[in-house]
Amino acid sequence: MAVLLQVDFPFSGPWGEDMTAAMRELAASIAEEPGLLWKIWTENREAGEAGGIYLFADRPSAGAYLDMHRARLLGFGIPAVNAKLFDVNLPLSRIDRAPLS
Repeated sequence: MAVLLQVDFPFSGPWGEDMTAAMRELAASIAEEPGLLWKIWTENREAGEAGGIYLFADRPSAGAYLDMHRARLLGFGIPAVNAKLFDVNLPLSRIDRAPLS
């Protein structure tokens, strides 16, 4: 069953195109994570937050990534990492055009 991971954390930038340039290598690394189907990068300059919405093939992959990613973010000096795991209801998500196979 597909599992969605939602992550957000305090972030002071860079934003927009500068974030793209600064995080390109990190994005390429994330793309290689076992079980990752896709990630949507999120940023909210006004609230001082960034994060992502991830879809993993299964809960063990999502959990392993979350453990690693939380440690990495804390190592970058991020003071707090908020995360939630959700099982995906595929039939209902397909009705609403979710990009799922």
